[in-house]
Amino acid sequence: MKLVRRIAWNLLPPLTFVAMVGLWWGAVVVFKIPAYLLPGPDAVFSRIVSDAALLWSHGQITLLEIVLGLGLTIVAAIPLGLLIALSALAKQVVYPPIMLMQLVPKIAVAPLFLVWLGFGIESKVLLTILMTFFPLLIASISGFMILDDRLLYLTRSMGASWWDTFRYLRFPAALPVIFSGIKTSATIAATAAIVAEFVGANRGLGYVLLRGTSSMDIELVFAVLVVLTGIGIAINYVVEFCEWAITPWERAKYK
Repeated sequence: MKLVRRIAWNLLPPLTFVAMVGLWWGAVVVFKIPAYLLPGPDAVFSRIVSDAALLWSHGQITLLEIVLGLGLTIVAAIPLGLLIALSALAKQVVYPPIMLMQLVPKIAVAPLFLVWLGFGIESKVLLTILMTFFPLLIASISGFMILDDRLLYLTRSMGASWWDTFRYLRFPAALPVIFSGIKTSATIAATAAIVAEFVGANRGLGYVLLRGTSSMDIELVFAVLVVLTGIGIAINYVVEFCEWAITPWERAKYK
């Protein structure tokens, strides 16, 4: 019985997706929505199959921008969050400029990246980093500061070194919060890459999306949106799997 409940629980996400596609199809049929406004799922999925080569070639570019931007954000934001969480000086000196950068509208500076770096992948990756950095930084700071001071007093009284405390207590306690920040940043990364391609690009799914919109090819627009959704879901599952693998004490709570 427990196995059946677990299987049913794991089937909920794909069943929800099927229900959403069914509602989409039902709305098109019942309300007789014209295809130039909202094509049916059958037409969109057929377009994905027929334009698979086009979507795959441009999708690789967008996926590379997302992965590079998110990866560099993870490498930079987590150590910086640790520094700000543990150092009062860093919090006073480093954090205010980062907050100031966060207040600057990202779309407004995107054209500058094109001027500085050109239409290549570098400008897209930089904008992705800029849009995903702050959420993960805040999550990292919160995660590294989540420990009760009494636990730190206890470890010091037992003779634990700073590294032992960090390795066995502070870092494991921070991981769930950090992974929440990574999930948020991963969602923003896909949006950032597309926005960067909107500003200026000659390849990528954002470029294909603009091309489809300009020619009123609504089926192609929806095909791109479905592919982008699939990329976002895949990245989210990768992050969740990494969290599942790295934090066994967390998954033990749900057994």
